Amino acid sequence: MGKIIRIALIVGILLLVVGSVQTPYRDRVRTLLSVRALDSDYPLFSMHYYGDYELEDLRPVSEPKGPESSLQKSGAVPAWACTCFAAANEEGHPLFGRNFDWHNHAALLVFTHPEDCYASVSMVDIAYLGFSANEYHSRGRGTLPLSDRLSLLDAPGFPFDGMNECGLAVGCLAVPDDQPGEDPGRPTIGGLTAIRLMLDHARDVDEAISLLKQYNLDFSKGPHLHYLIGDAEGDSAVVEFMSGEMRVVRSEEPWQVVTNFPVSSRPLQGTESPCWRYDRAYGALEIEKGTVSGADAMRILDRSSQRTTMWSVVYDQRGGSIRVAVGRRYDAEVELSLDMISH
Repeated sequence: MGKIIRIALIVGILLLVVGSVQTPYRDRVRTLLSVRALDSDYPLFSMHYYGDYELEDLRPVSEPKGPESSLQKSGAVPAWACTCFAAANEEGHPLFGRNFDWHNHAALLVFTHPEDCYASVSMVDIAYLGFSANEYHSRGRGTLPLSDRLSLLDAPGFPFDGMNECGLAVGCLAVPDDQPGEDPGRPTIGGLTAIRLMLDHARDVDEAISLLKQYNLDFSKGPHLHYLIGDAEGDSAVVEFMSGEMRVVRSEEPWQVVTNFPVSSRPLQGTESPCWRYDRAYGALEIEKGTVSGADAMRILDRSSQRTTMWSVVYDQRGGSIRVAVGRRYDAEVELSLDMISH
């Protein structure tokens, strides 16, 4: 955003103090003032987004500019490597676990409350919004100045995983390129916009899949993606786009795991997969028959993590708790909550 907008926002804050700012400008100011540092070392922030946003205006994601990490350059770890699983706790609450493995970027936990849509919480890699963790550390850790928060107004369009108030949870993971298919009669959206669409409008797995069928997905600005989707009733599915068609894979077990290889094109037998992270998570859930506590779920993410794990998050899809650990600092876990619709 330009200098004029920066000045306008500062004026808006002054007006907000005396209670004379009107919506939607007031909502934007409230949003920027809601930013909190949850972990200043990594860093990790939270933000409540007030007001509405236009889904069709959310742009497709592209890889952030800047030098790659030394680990990525050296080839010591694979790019775009993540882990997701669906399980349940002892109370029967479905749990959704997710490791996001990528560069050493800052992260944002954003709460959205759009009118006529479901409220949700999602994790965002804010390097995609132009935020530099290195610049943050060079200035000294602490609360973000207002001028550094402006790009966060675009955060609702960049959810890499999340959960809505109905208990629907979604995570995206990269897979080798293939053709997702294109129907000229359908609108086209980006891979992360698809997650925002599901969080805003789907109550369960079936509704999420139905929504995805109404769109073409454009993966040209980033990696080809597949998704793990779970809901508050314990249903889950992997959704992939292979050979020009959507493929939906459900598990025969009360748990489901997905990493970075397509599962619709190969029959899987337990832990005999091409990915050690898949085998490790699946094996741990198999031992427990898919029933684990939130702490146990985080330990599974710990065991499946890599040096490039940016964040590990566990969503309780009925209770509403969100447990987050950034930079593999599992001894400094943060817990927040989302108000849920009762089931």
